Amino acid sequence: MGAEEDKKKAAKMARRKQEVQLQQEIETTEEWEEMIAKEGLWVVDVYQEWCGPCAAMVGNFRRLKNELGDELLHFAAAKADTVDPLDKYRGRCEPCFLLFAGGVLVGFVHGANSPVILRTITEQLAAEHKVMDGSVERKEVKDPLISNLEEREKAQYDEEENEKEEEEEDGNILDYRGERCNYGDTLTMSSQQEEEKKGFTVALIKPDAVRDGKVEEILQQMSEAGIEILAQEERQLSEEEARDFYSHLQEEDYFEDLVKFMSSGPSFALVLTKGQKGDTILHDWRDMIGPTSVEEAKDQAPDSLRAKYGSDKYMNALHGSDSPDRAAREMAFFFPDMSTPTIPIPGSRPQLQRTLALIRPDAFSKSRDEIMEKIKEAGFKVALQKEMTLTKEQAADFYKEHTDEPYFEELITRMSSGPLMALGLARDDAVTAWRDVLGPTTNAKEEAPDSLRAQFSIDETSINQLHGSDSKETAEKEIQYFFPMEQTVAAIKPDGISTKEEIIEKIHEAGFRIAARKETTITKEIAEEFYAEHKDKEYYDDLVNHMTSGPTMFMVLSREGAVSGWRQVIGPTNPEEAKTEAPESLRAQFGQSILQNAVHGSSDASHAKNSIEKVFGQLEFNPDGTVKESEPTKEQEETAVEETQAEASDVAPEFRQEGTEEESGETKQETSQDNTEGGTAQGEDGDKKDGEDEAAKTEGEEAPKPEGEEAPKPEGEEAQAQSEQTGSEKPKDEGEAEAKGESGEEAQANQETTESQAKTDKEGGTEQKSEDRAASEAKGEDKTDDNKGEDAKGEEAKEGDAKDGESKGEDKAEEQKEEDASKATEESEKKEEETKDETKKEEDTKEEDAKKDEETKKDEETKNDDETKTEQKEETKTEEQQAAS
Repeated sequence: MGAEEDKKKAAKMARRKQEVQLQQEIETTEEWEEMIAKEGLWVVDVYQEWCGPCAAMVGNFRRLKNELGDELLHFAAAKADTVDPLDKYRGRCEPCFLLFAGGVLVGFVHGANSPVILRTITEQLAAEHKVMDGSVERKEVKDPLISNLEEREKAQYDEEENEKEEEEEDGNILDYRGERCNYGDTLTMSSQQEEEKKGFTVALIKPDAVRDGKVEEILQQMSEAGIEILAQEERQLSEEEARDFYSHLQEEDYFEDLVKFMSSGPSFALVLTKGQKGDTILHDWRDMIGPTSVEEAKDQAPDSLRAKYGSDKYMNALHGSDSPDRAAREMAFFFPDMSTPTIPIPGSRPQLQRTLALIRPDAFSKSRDEIMEKIKEAGFKVALQKEMTLTKEQAADFYKEHTDEPYFEELITRMSSGPLMALGLARDDAVTAWRDVLGPTTNAKEEAPDSLRAQFSIDETSINQLHGSDSKETAEKEIQYFFPMEQTVAAIKPDGISTKEEIIEKIHEAGFRIAARKETTITKEIAEEFYAEHKDKEYYDDLVNHMTSGPTMFMVLSREGAVSGWRQVIGPTNPEEAKTEAPESLRAQFGQSILQNAVHGSSDASHAKNSIEKVFGQLEFNPDGTVKESEPTKEQEETAVEETQAEASDVAPEFRQEGTEEESGETKQETSQDNTEGGTAQGEDGDKKDGEDEAAKTEGEEAPKPEGEEAPKPEGEEAQAQSEQTGSEKPKDEGEAEAKGESGEEAQANQETTESQAKTDKEGGTEQKSEDRAASEAKGEDKTDDNKGEDAKGEEAKEGDAKDGESKGEDKAEEQKEEDASKATEESEKKEEETKDETKKEEDTKEEDAKKDEETKKDEETKNDDETKTEQKEETKTEEQQAAS
């Protein structure tokens, strides 16, 4: 029995060994790359770790292998969870079989349909034999499952981006002084709309190659192979960064040694592409560096870079991304601010770039003009230009990434030895083009004798005399360093408004960001203020008239050196001169005359700041030139309050505005009299009637009635509101006007006075105070009348009567106000008492309920005790009877 079990175990082990030999197990990306690079047809069972490979098909595969006996047929099982090129297949429980040949997908089957799988393998194996014979070409296919998934992801991404753009656009539109302003540049250049993603990979020149001084040699071989460097950075990884970067290899035995090696010295990180689309760069670069193992590289690809520069195992000199997803992650790791490279579609505009150029002090003092001429001959536009002298500290800060280099001290000494020229150059693909014109950083005379570094080198130093940014990202940082962000005001005049879209596109092409914009027709006053500096010129009136003849688009432009840069873009004032001196300027292209020259620009930074305030109000800007979000200004808040009150006054008299203090002051100096016959208010000169009538209307009152008519009496809340206004809100002249009202109003005042006799003492004090105030005012009026002559004397008696009427009106208002306050206090106290009573009642009710509950509980306990005693008695009685029996 024991012998039979041993035989079964041995047979089972043999079968397992056969299965292992049949299917190669693939669990890492490196193993995957090695597999698909091998010759033959590979049938790969793609599985998830939680469910394992499709065991039901293993017997069929073994039988097919034995029947065909074909050396080109290979089988593998790949774990999708850990192999990056299979990331799209993760999380799928359905069996999936992929057929690869020559590194590309040639067939696929979803599901464990044995006849279909075996037939597909047979057909593709026959096709691979024909490919090997050279009779047909290998046909690559795409798995529709993955293609559909990618299309859905792209559609979802596009939809989210569109929604985000719409939200941003809506969020940028704000009101300023009743006009719609766009505080943010969300415009997209047409060339950007037409671009699609370009293939790229990430390369690392590892510490061993950097330490051996092989960087320039490797870069030269990249250039000869047609590889374009989009970005590069010298960087020393910390151990933590190295662990993060190589986390997919943490299960390997050599992982700890790899981490120590990668953090032992500086590496060079590069983003690479090739050709128009970059679609081959991933495989081209991996072919160029060779197999991962240095020994294999030397044996199988002796011309590869790893064979040339690698030393042992993981110290293989170079790294390359193994998939597009891995490339994207690695680019984000080393260049977090870099955007995905794009491909301009044929027929679209070339991609305009900017780069920084430095003419260092030695070359600047000897060959400045000659170098500038060479720059123009190479097709570059000088968008920014500054002559300056760096301190040694500034030079050290600018070149801080070279601190550990042996040439660092000489470099910063040379850079701070005198004036230099900083230039912002613009051209299609400016970064790469300028570095091509410059030539190599070392041995320029031998390797590129026609380059600028070769032509303008200096024998007494090894430091080359010209500098260029090494990537778009570096260029932006370096330009910002030498040319900090600035704002200017640009205007598209009425004669140029029909071509505003073309002008705006030119603005973007010149590297400006439109931080704010507003299209409006300006008034003559604003135009005169805007062009105040030209007031003495002959053309001033014509200029003002032209600027008010139609809509103008005002913009705040942000860019490094924005003021001078914009003046350079628009060109000379006279379009005829512009066509000769700057034919590509905006005035040369869109201007018609000196007056109608299409565009305007601030003359200096101070003028730009003042113009921004006039047109857009107080704005603050972020470092990138966008407008900071801020609370509404005081002026905007006051405007909003005034508009709200104006709207309210249309429906509620109590919201209507009082006159200004200036108007009140003028009115206080006016005198008035009570016309006993008709109640008509007149000024001391007899010409103040219209003004006082208007004031009365402003307060919601009717004009005085003709003789014989009685003014209607206010009732209810309206009367109360009017009395409150009379006592507290109205200016003095309006109080006087009311005091001179009809006899009906006086009768109403007398009636109200009679009803409030209880407050006689307080009224007496108020009347006394009013009489004193009236007397002092009468003295002031006397002085005014003395100055005016004898005519005023005849009016004194009438003025006294008016003052008495005014005092009564004021007393009545104060009396009513005090009465209302007293009522409000009584009502408040009454409510408080009611609240206290209700609270007390609730507390009493709770106490009574608690007492009832307690009594009920006691009754139940007593009842229970009685029942217990009764039961005990009955039990005792029963026991006694039993004992007696």
